[in-house]
Amino acid sequence: MTRSPVYDPIATRPRDWREHQADLADFASATVPYPLLFATISGADLYGFPSADGDYDIRATHVLPLRKMIVAPLHGASWYRMSGATVEKSQEHIALLIDLVSHDIGKALHLALKGNGYVLEQILSPLVLVTTAWHEELREIAQGCITRRVYYHYRGFFTGQQKLYNKAGDKRVKGLLYQYRVAMTGIVALETGEIEANVLRLNERFHLPGVEELVARKVSGERTCVENDAPYLREIASLEPRLDEAYERSALPDRTPSEVWAAAEDFLFRCRLAVRQVGNLSYTEGMGKE
Repeated sequence: MTRSPVYDPIATRPRDWREHQADLADFASATVPYPLLFATISGADLYGFPSADGDYDIRATHVLPLRKMIVAPLHGASWYRMSGATVEKSQEHIALLIDLVSHDIGKALHLALKGNGYVLEQILSPLVLVTTAWHEELREIAQGCITRRVYYHYRGFFTGQQKLYNKAGDKRVKGLLYQYRVAMTGIVALETGEIEANVLRLNERFHLPGVEELVARKVSGERTCVENDAPYLREIASLEPRLDEAYERSALPDRTPSEVWAAAEDFLFRCRLAVRQVGNLSYTEGMGKE
């Protein structure tokens, strides 16, 4: 692999999000004005290639009040597009650059049941800032949403990243790693039924020599580039047919099983009632799964 002069081998230790865990959790709790089911870290920290100058991507799920859900149609708003269905905020907080997105539980479940990889990765992320007993139950439901339909998410995401990289034309390491990561995550999900987003752990299965060098370059800076991207692009191109083949051979169900849909409906109903009756998401007030 050709080495770039912008690569700094001294600054290759990845940052550790846990050093700021309390501040990030406080930001999530203070920013989302509704009860939180969970808040996790996504983005480069989850993918295994965070840089010190990058932002922290917080992804969360909250529960809108039952009254708000009921009266929304009177104002011409569907629940999917109503105020509060998605809360977004990007800002600097205690010298940390933070990007937060939180979906209402109804919207999050809707996307998960369709096999949306973004939401499944967020729910199942091992980098947890805020959690509840509801979150643990939601993780079980999300696991049941991993079907052959995730192929369409990861195939589309992969193609989109290819186009973005080619359009940019700057040979940025970040763009290369996103292509590796997305394809590898999709392949492993289809082959094993598990969501793994960390590119280094994924590469324990793929053994692609370009991955570790690119990660070392990326953690030294968001804008790090390579001079010669051809070797990496050849490796990435080899993943495309493997993703298609994984879909064809996958033993996963074609669609989310009916029992998972039933569990999701029951879960959503109890979440709404918990907020209506208790005012928060206490799992011990008769609202938890029996």
